[in-house]
Amino acid sequence: MEGPSPENMKMPERPLFLCVLANTETAYVEGLSAAGKTAKLTDYTPPGDAEVLETGMVVDIPILPMTPPYDTPTPALITRVALDLTGVPHMLVNAGLKILPSKIVPLRDIGGAPGKDIREPIAVPDAHGIFERGFKLGRELKDKYDFVMIGESIPAGTTTANAVLAALGYDGNVSSSSSTNPLELKKEVVKDALASSDIRPGDLRNDPMQAIRCVGDPMMAAVAGIAAGIEDIPVVLAGGTQMAAVFGVIKHLGHNTDHITIITTCYVMNDSSAHFSKLVDKLCARYYITDPGFGHSCMQGLRQYEAGFVKEGVGAGGAIYLAQMYGIPVEKLRAEIEMLCEKLSKYGDIERVK
Repeated sequence: MEGPSPENMKMPERPLFLCVLANTETAYVEGLSAAGKTAKLTDYTPPGDAEVLETGMVVDIPILPMTPPYDTPTPALITRVALDLTGVPHMLVNAGLKILPSKIVPLRDIGGAPGKDIREPIAVPDAHGIFERGFKLGRELKDKYDFVMIGESIPAGTTTANAVLAALGYDGNVSSSSSTNPLELKKEVVKDALASSDIRPGDLRNDPMQAIRCVGDPMMAAVAGIAAGIEDIPVVLAGGTQMAAVFGVIKHLGHNTDHITIITTCYVMNDSSAHFSKLVDKLCARYYITDPGFGHSCMQGLRQYEAGFVKEGVGAGGAIYLAQMYGIPVEKLRAEIEMLCEKLSKYGDIERVK
């Protein structure tokens, strides 16, 4: 069910962009996530995204947030530029980071811990607590803002989303930050995860928080809590199949979802290896697709989005929608993103992690 176009959205008076940051040790499975040069280095991706979102540059994180092999830039750059152009304020939420960003980056900490490998029996021991604290934050936000867009940064999040969707009874492939979706590896990890918690597909349809606790990640618990707590003002879940899984959690908890729209990029929608549109249709979720036109970019790294690299993250699809709401042409948005990419590339390879 297609949601409203940005041109038809009522302009908010008090908007907020919020990004939830976390890690899961599921990302340590080699070949599962492309959000880092090695599996272990994915620990640095969310705090690096936070620094870029806050400052336009990495500060303390010793790795440029680029995806190999063509140094495709983090989608945090897209979101940073969109927020700069629109003037929409942002909030960064720590739901369970392994490594914190620079102290100059303000974080709202909701007391989460990094998720464990979902092949262990319990992946997010405090899933219910994270949800409740997220819900409390959502209640706080609805009294201060009239429109909230929520993005995320968590490597391997599509795999944990796949596992939660399976536990809820939804069959379908999720997308990937890699141009070649490692579907067989994901299916193997999800199968092992469900088996370790003695879950059959659909077993937890009526207990979605237990699904997150067993085979999910802390980002999902936090975003579900925040969105459910906001309740009666427009909420955008800015992301792809991960946000479809979050929507499913909210729906099966029995919370109202009429105020929620999922917005993602055309790169997720066009991913032939994934089933985004089928998933959101099964969930009866409203969605909208944005296109930054990176195929027209002069930068090879940005053109790689068209080839299937990265695709989405840090609320990029929603941020493009936000810029369009404010009447900013996609050509201007793309030009500003290119300028920020040029600035970032001048720092060269700053990787200092042993």
